[in-house]
Amino acid sequence: MASGSAAEGEAVSGAQLIAESLKAQNIEYMFGIVGIPVTEIAIAAQAVGIKYVGMRNEQAACYAASAVGYLTGRPGVCLVVSGPGFLHALGGMANATMNCWPLIVIGGSCDRNQETMGAFQEFPQAVRTSIYGRPGSCYIDIPGDFVNLQVNKSSVKYVECCLPPPISMSECSALSKAASIIAHSKQPLLIIGKGAAYSHAENNIRKLVDLCGLPFLPTPMAKGVVPDNHPNCVAAARSTALQHADVIILLGARLNWILHFGLPPRFRQDVKVIQIDICAEELGNNVRPAAILLGDINAVTKQGLALQKSLPMNYYTVFHHIRELIPKDCILVSEGANTMDIGRTMLPNYYSCQRLDAGTFGTMGVGLGFAIAAAMVAKDQTPEKRVICIEGDSAFGFSGMEVETICRYNLPILIIVVNNNGIYTGLDADAWKEMLKFGDPATCVPPVSLLPNSHYEEIMSAFGGKGYFVKTPEELQNALKASVSDKQTPSLINVMIDPQSERKKQEFHWLTRSNL
Repeated sequence: MASGSAAEGEAVSGAQLIAESLKAQNIEYMFGIVGIPVTEIAIAAQAVGIKYVGMRNEQAACYAASAVGYLTGRPGVCLVVSGPGFLHALGGMANATMNCWPLIVIGGSCDRNQETMGAFQEFPQAVRTSIYGRPGSCYIDIPGDFVNLQVNKSSVKYVECCLPPPISMSECSALSKAASIIAHSKQPLLIIGKGAAYSHAENNIRKLVDLCGLPFLPTPMAKGVVPDNHPNCVAAARSTALQHADVIILLGARLNWILHFGLPPRFRQDVKVIQIDICAEELGNNVRPAAILLGDINAVTKQGLALQKSLPMNYYTVFHHIRELIPKDCILVSEGANTMDIGRTMLPNYYSCQRLDAGTFGTMGVGLGFAIAAAMVAKDQTPEKRVICIEGDSAFGFSGMEVETICRYNLPILIIVVNNNGIYTGLDADAWKEMLKFGDPATCVPPVSLLPNSHYEEIMSAFGGKGYFVKTPEELQNALKASVSDKQTPSLINVMIDPQSERKKQEFHWLTRSNL
């Protein structure tokens, strides 16, 4: 608001200045109970376009104003009289502070000549205090004679709307440490708090859940950050999820009574906690974190997504992109241990008789034969229907030369090889070289390992189809888009992932007899 807009000598009251200052800070809602000396403030607020809601109890008014702060990101105002009015508002102020919701409480008091008082806080400072860092409540005490005091408007120093809260990001080293802990975890659990909702981090958190395949548990007011019907939501098995998680990622959530303070028996004794919070004072409360990421939830989550792009992909990242880009009515063929098992969960089918995999007998090597049959039938009955065959690198090896058959009959099958250099798990190129230093690969290389970075896509290219070798999500997206849009040419996408990437550990003895 520019001071030059006022006519020279025009008088303005304290109530008007309060209302205009609030309006300048983009305050839209005021709740309260009027009385001496704050009635004029409510009237002035209405005059400048602030919505005033007269309540029946100051505590309820304070609750309402704090909820506005949570829902809009700008503090709501609670207007109360002195004495009992202010005391009744204390419950709402405490609730806002504990919930970390921005709130401004304005209370009237006796005139200055009745009490020795210092200067009172300016409104822009109050707004900054309520929304910067960890949000909370602020109280402004207005001497009664200030409300109706008349001053020359040209003598008033108007302050512009305070800037939005600065967005802070985590240190890169802390982020890398957290990513490493998650990568080596067996049963990670993401706990989403209302701080994530307040930060409007839902889009980035949803991407992170899908890319990393993270199971998540929302706290009550974080429900909906990721939809409750998401397959990774473990709210229905809350106690079990908490008790068995080996790594907990706290996204704007606190280890308070709602989460049993992060302590046994509700949590594992050896659980590792990764804490992400905007408030430094909160870090390390009750449980010593294995990694701390100080910063805005949305910004830190975005950092995590960027880091994912620079790391080797895992099964969940690959299947996330496949799910997003393949036609819903395609025929899915799948085989391989981790590839097929994870694909069964992450790749939905929308129509009957459109999925073929290893079946009851658990046979490996069926994939390309199944895909050829599906393509022949589709060619005669539904020519527009695509056949997409998703193979583990080990499974592909059983019948890989059928690529020549696919090309010979010009069947537009898309083969995706999810390549982790092994059966279940493999070795990267450096680890492979180290193994070879110990002698013959037949005696020193783990039996589950396959030759690292094999270029299976060149088999397709050799017979006239299109081959793609991809290592990053961007390369995978581009290859998928090109292959799906080309309905005439067979293609093979060879997707390199982290050699140690695997499905979550199974709890059934007959599936886990091997100690590998």
